[in-house]
Amino acid sequence: METKERWASRWKDEEAQDWVERLGPVFGEDLALRVYSSRLIGADPDLVLHGGGNTSVKTTIRDILGRERSVLRVKGSGWDLASIQAPGFPALDLEGLCELRALEELSDEQMLNELRIRMFDAKAPNPSVETLLHAFVPDKFVDHTHADAALVFGNRPEGPAEIAELFGDRVGFLPWIMPGFPLAKAVADFREGNPEAIGLILHRHGVFSFGDSARESYERMLEIVGSLDAAIEERLAGRALFEIPLVDEDELSRRAVEILPVLRGLTSSQDPEHCSYHSMILEWRPSPEALAAAARPDAVPLFGEGCLTPDHVIRTKGRWLVSGRDPEELSEASIAFVTSYLEYFERNRKRREREGGGGGLKMLDPHPRVALIEGLGLVALGKDKKSARIAADLAEHTILRKTQAETLSSWEPLSQDELFEMEYWSLEQAKIGKTAPQEFEGKVALVTGGAGAIGLAIARRLLAGGAHVQLVDLPGENLARAGAHLEERGFAERFALAGADVTSEPALREAFGQCVCAFGGLDIVVPTAGIAHVAPIVDLALADWERLVAVNQTGVLLTIQEALRLFRRQEIGGEIVLVGTKNVPMPGADFVAYSASKAGAVQVAKVAALEGAPLRVRVNMVHPDAVFDDESSGKTSGLWDAVGPERMRSRGLDPADLRSFYQGRNLLGCPVSADQVAEAVAFFAGGKTPTTGAALTVDGGHVGTFYR
Repeated sequence: METKERWASRWKDEEAQDWVERLGPVFGEDLALRVYSSRLIGADPDLVLHGGGNTSVKTTIRDILGRERSVLRVKGSGWDLASIQAPGFPALDLEGLCELRALEELSDEQMLNELRIRMFDAKAPNPSVETLLHAFVPDKFVDHTHADAALVFGNRPEGPAEIAELFGDRVGFLPWIMPGFPLAKAVADFREGNPEAIGLILHRHGVFSFGDSARESYERMLEIVGSLDAAIEERLAGRALFEIPLVDEDELSRRAVEILPVLRGLTSSQDPEHCSYHSMILEWRPSPEALAAAARPDAVPLFGEGCLTPDHVIRTKGRWLVSGRDPEELSEASIAFVTSYLEYFERNRKRREREGGGGGLKMLDPHPRVALIEGLGLVALGKDKKSARIAADLAEHTILRKTQAETLSSWEPLSQDELFEMEYWSLEQAKIGKTAPQEFEGKVALVTGGAGAIGLAIARRLLAGGAHVQLVDLPGENLARAGAHLEERGFAERFALAGADVTSEPALREAFGQCVCAFGGLDIVVPTAGIAHVAPIVDLALADWERLVAVNQTGVLLTIQEALRLFRRQEIGGEIVLVGTKNVPMPGADFVAYSASKAGAVQVAKVAALEGAPLRVRVNMVHPDAVFDDESSGKTSGLWDAVGPERMRSRGLDPADLRSFYQGRNLLGCPVSADQVAEAVAFFAGGKTPTTGAALTVDGGHVGTFYR
């Protein structure tokens, strides 16, 4: 797409009018148009990414006494410009904000307090940290983005002169100033001295545009950024940015399956309270550009240091891990990264103390959030898939724009010490510990039989606790329905489906590989897949016996084999929870194939507990009984679909009576649900006790299943 076309205005009068008609009667025309143009800006990833940027409008409202008040409507914390609505723009007393400009200094904590007490709605989100900047400039509409093109100029030594050459007095340039009160005053001073300017570029930060209307401010932003992008394109004409290495997709996937678990293990931290680890979720992106960047001889100095803009440091840290894909080299690079981060933190903590402000700093996790691995590409890490994807998006933009800058001349980011001020900003430090991590945060689980009643309930329980889950089951409609159910529950970003037969070693290995490529590794494996058959020993066909042994016993063996191999590469332990059956300790007549094959699976699990212990892998079992369905999804039990009709015939019962019969035969006289089985699995999967080789019955109580 031509640069001119790329930066053409997407403003449409009919769309703007539609927003006015929808929001105007309640919020007024000014805010309606502010919402519309903000969403136009937010929809363009070359302007803002994942909550970046902020916008505002100066307008009026009527207070509770009916008086007309001048207010600033500015983007609130937690809102994304791409999807923002009117409530995302809290209203603040404009006159009261402007009075603060007379102060000589204002700490960030004081500033936040002053903003809060000038809000008209105590329940509204916190206003942007750049609220005072928006208030101090006189323009009705103000837009702020972290446009990539501006950062190519803003992170090169020639940038200020080139910007002056491009725009003259129409666009200003200010050196780097930390967001907050000093930046607000500096921009206000610039605006007073340059009333004809349409915008301002901040060194290594981003762009501001000003306008009397929402459209004018928006289109001025496009004019500024489009001119910068055109200048970059003109100066790079005919020059190749990337030397793309040719790598077969299958080979890339093979490398990922081998290397991602190693990286995940290296970036995990041991939990001092439990025999387990805090791990992260990985997002792997083997794009041609990422592969080319990782192969550059200057990859370490170019991509290992500095952010595209300091706003990214919270998501990506100020450094990337850059390494080859050899496990030993990766281990050395990881150790060096952590060592360097500890030194970085301690050096700046002491500097803060000397300056009178270093007390009580809480060190963040020292592991990387972005890795660039030769022959593998880009890997981003986060507490969940969303965080990892955000870091990956930012990293992809960084790769392109750093490469452009270096090709033009050189890339000169903020120093590590300056980035520290953003990473350890007091307003960010205050958030630490405010939100407790979820039970399975950072954990990845694989559930075989995931489309069945019990398997789906287990997946849902783990997802509800914050885990990421790979559902494995036979390909087809049942698996698709299970996925649709989990999507309806709001888990779309944290689960994946893999169609595989657990009796096929290649198919099962592929399913584990898909899990690694999707999430980076594995922590919890729940073999749930199973089938049943009713026949007395004398009438049992050998084919039916072998069919049940293949699924219920061999399938468990193959699943645990793959799990242990993966856990061994990852080196951070793991949890295996086998879903067995009450029929193992207490078999029933006419159920020999099921009982014996499940008993064999339990023996596999017990031996796995012995062999997994040196790897810090715990293997435990859950023995349910008479789980007829998963009430939440409406999924009936495949086992009871198979054996229920015969059981009803033999006892002269209808479906309702059959449930009552099984409920009445347990000691507690209660039904057993799939969710209750899932809760037992979650107990073992949580790793809160040093337990392995144990079995927990979820059967309502039977003397035959009592612990011996």
